[in-house]
Amino acid sequence: MTVSANQPYFLPYLPYWQLIAASDMFLVGDDYSFRKSSWINRNTIINNGRRQWLRVELDHQSSFKNIGDTRILLPRPSDKLETIRRAYSKAPCFNEGYALLETILGCTETNLSLFLENSIRCVCDYLDIATEIGRTSCLKGNSLLRKEERIYDFCHRLGADTYINATGGQALYDFEAFSRQGIRLRFIKSAHPEPVSILHLVMTLPKDEVRRMLNDYSFIDG
Repeated sequence: MTVSANQPYFLPYLPYWQLIAASDMFLVGDDYSFRKSSWINRNTIINNGRRQWLRVELDHQSSFKNIGDTRILLPRPSDKLETIRRAYSKAPCFNEGYALLETILGCTETNLSLFLENSIRCVCDYLDIATEIGRTSCLKGNSLLRKEERIYDFCHRLGADTYINATGGQALYDFEAFSRQGIRLRFIKSAHPEPVSILHLVMTLPKDEVRRMLNDYSFIDG
């Protein structure tokens, strides 16, 4: 069984979805610390050739809170949808992307993590990603552990023999240390690392093409 985990992000770039699609189970890190100026509650779209922020507004930001303890100000769908309409109304797949975002923004959940988890599930449904999605907070006691110990713990509990991480984790995790725990560590390297929201791809490319791109990656193994 292959497991991956990450903080929930707002409409993240393609490698995030490749990580999910390559796993049997993906854990949403809802009891991980919120990080200011991160991708957790914002992402970029392309408007007239320039990057523009698309944000989920927060009631209060604090790095001393977990993501699951952070509240959001419910988005005004009309405002964000109008922003998207101005940016992508002439895009080839505008209708599909607009309908997806309309569904995501229609969520009335004020818990940031649950709102983002819902958006992750919506995009997975659109891209036909069948990976099982869980939450790290459902693993009692896991949050009391630190760094890679958390990963060892949930891999053992879930019966996972493989853990996949983004390439950014290469400086944090050691192949041999994981091997001693009976876990195969792999880093997924995307052929499409451009930092632009999945929404941009959904707007500009047919669904079948985006799904094909999900498979454009290689693994870095120890």
